[in-house]
Amino acid sequence: MKPKAALVAVVDDEFPIRKALTRLLLSANYQVESFASGAEFVKSLATSVPDCLVLDIRMQGMTGFDVQTWLKEQSVSLPIVFITALDDPRDVALAMGSGAVALLRKPFGDDEFLAAVHTAAHGPSAG
Repeated sequence: MKPKAALVAVVDDEFPIRKALTRLLLSANYQVESFASGAEFVKSLATSVPDCLVLDIRMQGMTGFDVQTWLKEQSVSLPIVFITALDDPRDVALAMGSGAVALLRKPFGDDEFLAAVHTAAHGPSAG
């Protein structure tokens, strides 16, 4: 029996980014749920908890860091791959210091992205 594909949540307020990442993840045999805002993602946790989270840092309303803080306050442990269009060293320090699996700067390559998601969804020792 084939193992169930990992569920990846993609949270980014830019539709073209969500669409592209969703297509890429589906082509790599992941299940995908995408969300236009941090608040929309947080609300979804009542019915579905993903295996990992791809989370944009800079979004209107609830930022990626706000989502991460909310998850910690609720004792929800999810491996996070942060994505960002900005090159701010403070973001790197904050993201990696808080336990993120990776922080990728847009535009990033498909292989780099899929490797980070694989590590987040399956752990660093998964082959």
